[in-house]
This record gives sequence, structure tokens and C-alpha cells, in this order.
Amino acid sequence: MMIATAELTKTYNGRGGCRGITLQVPEGSIFGLLGPNGAGKSTFVKMLVGLHRPDSGGGIVLGQPLGRPEARRKLGYLPELFRFQEWLTPLEVLRFHARLGGLRPQEIRSAAFRSRMRDTLELVGLSEAADRRVGGFSKGMQQRLGLAAALLLDPELVILDEPASALDPIGRYEIRLLLKRLRDKGVTVFLNTHLLEDVEELCDEAAFLYGGELLAAGPLHKLLSSAGDGSAAANWHFRLGGWLPETWTELNAHVGDSFASQLRLAEADKDGNALLTAQITDREQAGYLCSVFIRSGLTLYESGPEKGSLEAWFLRMAQSRQGGARS
Repeated sequence: MMIATAELTKTYNGRGGCRGITLQVPEGSIFGLLGPNGAGKSTFVKMLVGLHRPDSGGGIVLGQPLGRPEARRKLGYLPELFRFQEWLTPLEVLRFHARLGGLRPQEIRSAAFRSRMRDTLELVGLSEAADRRVGGFSKGMQQRLGLAAALLLDPELVILDEPASALDPIGRYEIRLLLKRLRDKGVTVFLNTHLLEDVEELCDEAAFLYGGELLAAGPLHKLLSSAGDGSAAANWHFRLGGWLPETWTELNAHVGDSFASQLRLAEADKDGNALLTAQITDREQAGYLCSVFIRSGLTLYESGPEKGSLEAWFLRMAQSRQGGARS
């Protein structure tokens, strides 16, 4: 595992922060950390990179305990709130970050490293602005520069705190492509973001923080296939042919009371095509329903679980937590 924490806790005078976070991030993956504002995401990230010391618990990053310099040398970090000196150019910013990263002056002055800086700026779309003053940069350009600083020393792990919040749609698309290329090279990307579409597009696994507590974590496809309340139920769809006005009544009689309450007729047209949905807890139930449809003389064109919406899952998780807090 690239990151592994156990009961990691950090609060501020007993309030806020995050508590008891046990989480694992596989090597070579893109991992998304989700949660509403104030959930404790940034506190957790700052403990991973060594900016906060935990009150209790511990963790491993890049095979080293949290905060160890050995891990920091292989880690690229883009904080949510970053500032660059307005009088510097991107090349000067990168040289400064190279010194912070432990490179000696002669290494930074080498032709190979000068080429490395130019290549990194091109990677994030800033090659034409390499010699301009940062003070004239837009927020999106500054965010690209922050990403370049995080990638400069060829890290094995990149931790990005809201990396696309200031970018326009084209910029976000370009950063998505870049993060996918990093994953293809074997770099692990830890993404703290509120942009759900970025997580849905990019992430292999995700975790959900709420009120400083970890409510769910795992492969994204499994999280989306869950009902959000701990059950394994999922919405299935069944596309059918041969539908008649009286078919609905006949079907309800055939499937029995246990399934009749779960079936929903989503749509039906005059040509005999229909779409039915049902809450299914295992594939055997789905197979039974398919057999009922066929025995009833219907043509089964398609069946399968509906793809979950990350936004719907996010809202279910938050609402279930809010309901628990009120009860």
C-alpha cells in the first residue's frame, strides 16, 4: 500500500479535524477523498504530508512513518491554499522548489535539470509563460504552476488538494488527462476534491468523510453499486418487448408479493416496448425475474444493474449521517 493509516486522529481543542481514520490507498491508483466542507479532509491530508502531527493513531506513507523526510523526497504536494512570490517567473519558482526538495545548486544549474523544468512546465500547459512574472497570472495559471512544482522531482506519490478548483472546463479536462498519464506511469495520485465529476471520471477508489469520520471507502464501482445505507441492494433495469396493457396486472400476479412491491414500470410505448426497474439484492433474484418475464411471453432485450451516480451516492451518504445526528 502506498498509504495506510490506523485510527488517525487530529482535532483542534477537541473539535473539528478528523477522528479514527483507518484507510488504505493502493499503489499505482488514483484515489479520491470526498466529503462536504468541514469534513476533515484537509486535516487528514496535512497529516499525510507531515504538516500536522496526529493526536493519536499513526500511518505509513511510501513505506515510512508519517512526517519522515525519506517519504517527503518521493512525494509531490499541491496544497489547497498556495501563494507564489509575484516577482518570480515559473522557472524561478521551480528552482526554489528544487532547493526545498534537497537538490544541490550544481544539480539545479545542470542542463539536464533545466530541461526537466521546461518539460514540466510544458506538461501543465505553461511552457509559453516560463519567463513571465507570476503576478500577472490568472488563478488557473497559478494552479497549473503549483501542479508543476508538485511534479518537478518525479514523485512516486502525488497528493493534490483541490487541484482543479480554479480551472475552466478545458483546463480541468487537460489535468484529467495528465493525472491518467501519471497513473499509467505507476504514480499514485491522492485527490482531495469537491468536484464529483472528476472523481467519477478518474478515480479507482474513493473514501467519504463526514463530520471528521470515515463513513465509506473502497473501489468506486462498489461504492456506486451500494444503496448508501450499508445494504447490497441495487437498481436493476429490464428492457422488454411484447408489452400489452394487461401485462402489468398479469406480471404482478406471477412474481408474488415479495417482488410485486419492488417492480416499477418506468416506461411503455404503443409498440410494445417497456422498461421495468426493481431493487435487487443478488443476481439470483434478477435471474428469477428474467425467467418470469420469459414465461409470461415477453421478449427480454436487456437486463443489468443501473450505473450509480456519484452525486446521488454522495447525497445519500450525507443525508443518512444527518438523519442519524437528528435521531
